[in-house]
Amino acid sequence: MPINITMPALSPTMEEGNLAKWLVKEGDKVSPGDVIAEIETDKATMEVEAVDEGTVAKLVVPAGTEGVKVNAVIAVLAGEGEDAGAAAKADAGAKPAAQPTAAPAPAKAEEAKPQPAPAAQPASVAVANGTAVAQEGRVFASPLARRIAKNAGVDISAVKGTGPHGRVVKADVETAISGGVAKAAPAAAPVAGAPAPAPAPAAKPMSDEQVLKLFEAGSYELIPHDNMRKVIARRLVEAKTTIPHFYLTLDCELDALLALRTQLNAAAPTRKTEKGDVPAYKLSVNDLIIKAMALALRDVPTANVSWTDSAMVQHNHSDVGVAVSIPGGLITPIVRRAEEKSLSTISNEMKDLAKRARDRKLKPEEYQGGTTAVSNLGMFGIKDFSAVINPPHATILAVGAGEERAVVKNGEIKIANMMSVTLSTDHRAVDGALGAELLGAFKRHIENPMGMLV
Repeated sequence: MPINITMPALSPTMEEGNLAKWLVKEGDKVSPGDVIAEIETDKATMEVEAVDEGTVAKLVVPAGTEGVKVNAVIAVLAGEGEDAGAAAKADAGAKPAAQPTAAPAPAKAEEAKPQPAPAAQPASVAVANGTAVAQEGRVFASPLARRIAKNAGVDISAVKGTGPHGRVVKADVETAISGGVAKAAPAAAPVAGAPAPAPAPAAKPMSDEQVLKLFEAGSYELIPHDNMRKVIARRLVEAKTTIPHFYLTLDCELDALLALRTQLNAAAPTRKTEKGDVPAYKLSVNDLIIKAMALALRDVPTANVSWTDSAMVQHNHSDVGVAVSIPGGLITPIVRRAEEKSLSTISNEMKDLAKRARDRKLKPEEYQGGTTAVSNLGMFGIKDFSAVINPPHATILAVGAGEERAVVKNGEIKIANMMSVTLSTDHRAVDGALGAELLGAFKRHIENPMGMLV
């Protein structure tokens, strides 16, 4: 029976992707684990591996195609002993293949583009170490198993699959029914005689045509959005409209931190490289800010959380994301367990992450997740700003420029290097007083930086 290869969801935010390149051609034989294509995601270019064995009967989607929806058929395999020509003519009734696995590939900076999150689509599955993993509530199961489960009122997501790659099959559902697995909750029946309330009309944004009519013809040019910009726009709208943001701002004195940074950089040992002897590290102000934020979350653990509708996620470590600008958008690589790392380790790790971010070579686990984030626009001379929280974080710190200001000390006007920082918090998870406590802890570490060395 022909096997459909479908566009995999290579990240939680992917709705569609670009099929950058085919690494096989029609008539080629493939085995599980063979790399068959390159797919452009929102952050990098990923290699896609075959899950099933067979002969490539048809490449449905040509190389270079953009905007291919997740779970759309991109190729057809002919099984063992099957005529490839007949398989190529088969329709969508062919056996759906398990989602191909994806491994990070060297990304081409000019090609890497993002993809949004999957909308309601057929079941998709990521296969890791031979185990099927449901993505965003979807379960990998055969149509017959789904029908039996539905008729029996069984929650298919509670059934353990024993089929290929963890797929739920008929026997699994029958075993679950006999074992008394959890039944699916019935839909609530409407109250008799009660008319359904009419939904309030939603305000519609202006259409593209309406916007363009506001400008004089010939006075502009249209630059199509790439996938990264589309994902950024969608996620920012989602974050700003679903997270109740709350903002706290204070000023930090930098004189002690700048002096310590100068002293530490001067004492850095050298190491031999092809370019000669170079310092083993060179600390930036941002490196100390990352460390101070990580220690502040350690000191105020009740602020090191993420919100879900069912529970508060309490994190055990400070995984600090750092916003990095790249062509066409931005990405937030994560310094894991930053509260445990030395300043030199954070500095060197951040330089490596930032370079690979700009080259589009980060692995998904290097920019997904995290417990908070830092966005620093001080190098652009920005005094202060408010950043938008990046889910699943509950906080993000916006850092302004360090500058000399007149301050009052012991009744006298003095000159000091000052920096304004603004903490954006998810008010569902971090209340005003808790946010103030976290920001106060950050200020203490910045103004007493020697404590970050012990």
